[in-house]
Amino acid sequence: MKKQSFNQTVPVRIVRPFSVSIMAQAAMIAALYVVLTFIANAFGLANHTIQVRISEALTILPYFTPAAVPGLLIGCLISNILTGCILPDIIFGSLATLAGALGTYAFRRWKWLAPVPPILANILVVPLILIYGYGFLIDGASVTYCYLFYVLTVGAGEIISCGILGMGLLFTLEKYAGRIFPKSVS
Repeated sequence: MKKQSFNQTVPVRIVRPFSVSIMAQAAMIAALYVVLTFIANAFGLANHTIQVRISEALTILPYFTPAAVPGLLIGCLISNILTGCILPDIIFGSLATLAGALGTYAFRRWKWLAPVPPILANILVVPLILIYGYGFLIDGASVTYCYLFYVLTVGAGEIISCGILGMGLLFTLEKYAGRIFPKSVS
């Protein structure tokens, strides 16, 4: 092997944060999130006590690419608007998805932690939206009891969506990650 001297330059590949490739990935992720949300709504999966929003499985995508962060935010925002959510749900539900996506990106070194940030973000925020935004209170129960009940039910749905479906997606995509999500864009 040839030694490198201090005056030689080392070629560096630059990742451009706003490249066409990154924006296209973000747009595709946003569109896929919207489509999967509509599929879940069509089958009534997101309308019961335990809501399973299939699109939440995509929250593991920041493990592979930073383009998933804006893609998930935009996809969730559009989904919440088009499915008729109220303004607090549109704003804070989308911010919870953003927080989960940023957390997944931050923990991308630890594969098994990929679904944890979106699960935590949603179980902390969505019960507040259900109680204070939609006024979903259980007759005769305190707000604290309602919050804890919704933490359990939202948590169960998020574990199914992010934990089970999301990790299944992660392991499937991991085989093709180099082709689908290139490490650098020139």
